[in-house]
Amino acid sequence: MVFKKMLSAFGVGGPSVDTVLTNPNTRPGLTLDGQVNLVGGDSPAAIEQVVVGLVTRVEVEGHDAEYAGTMEFHRMSVRGGFELAPKQQLSIPFQLPVPWETPITDVYGQRLHGMTMGLRTELAVARAVDKSDLDQVAVHPLPVHERILEAFQRLGFGFKHADLERGHIRGVQQTLPFYQEIEFFAAPQYAGTVREVELTFVTSQRGVDVILECDKRGGFLSAGQDAFGRYQVSHADADRVDWAQVVDGWLRETTSRYGSLRSHGYGSSHGHGHSRGHGMGGMVAGAALGVAGGMIAGEMIEDAFEGDFGGDFGGDE
Repeated sequence: MVFKKMLSAFGVGGPSVDTVLTNPNTRPGLTLDGQVNLVGGDSPAAIEQVVVGLVTRVEVEGHDAEYAGTMEFHRMSVRGGFELAPKQQLSIPFQLPVPWETPITDVYGQRLHGMTMGLRTELAVARAVDKSDLDQVAVHPLPVHERILEAFQRLGFGFKHADLERGHIRGVQQTLPFYQEIEFFAAPQYAGTVREVELTFVTSQRGVDVILECDKRGGFLSAGQDAFGRYQVSHADADRVDWAQVVDGWLRETTSRYGSLRSHGYGSSHGHGHSRGHGMGGMVAGAALGVAGGMIAGEMIEDAFEGDFGGDFGGDE
């Protein structure tokens, strides 16, 4: 099924753009294939370039507040300057590589609550308002992601929410200016120790850095605290190990060694964590946006995705 949403009333008599994805489903490290369909207007138009880019919603922390903005994090030009004749129809095929670190939006065919992803097409027209189109995209997990998510379910964790946090994780090689947090309610057998667990994948061609943050319960005489663990796995390990056993080991190790992790440089360069008191907490070093260019108008993606949030991960599939 193709998701199409025209985002603006194009200038009367001007060219129009509509992108059709061959398949809106993809995975990190694969491609999104499709074609940009242009139709000329009433008069010739000088097209400066046609660009496709991946956009998503990212949580941004200010000093006093947290807000969500829409960010384009990967873009590619599909055609340089040319002239589009009146009423001319032109289809431009493209293959957009999907970055390895692209966050997961769908698991078992269900949208992760809190995630949005779209492919935005820009048609830059000389001396005119740029035209644009937005298509919904679904990013599915790679096998090793899927096994780890399954392990959390097998251990009894309940999926709560997923979002993207702007920033970088200390000590992890990251190419995108944000990371994904997949939040779980604690399983019954861990409930005496932790309230929630946040899972982050930072994926590359070589493998996956798995970062866990456990929101530990306070004891009779101690306050609650966040404990962090970081583990590296290979894509080849997907079907080689008992992931429930591995994840259980990670969780037990992470919750037991809070002190030593903090002393190995996992503190924040700013000396404070999230304003909401959890999240990646001390592991986040505030970082300049760099790679992705600025935030773009939030309303655009909100409107395009309105009503498209499917069920939650972990339903009765």
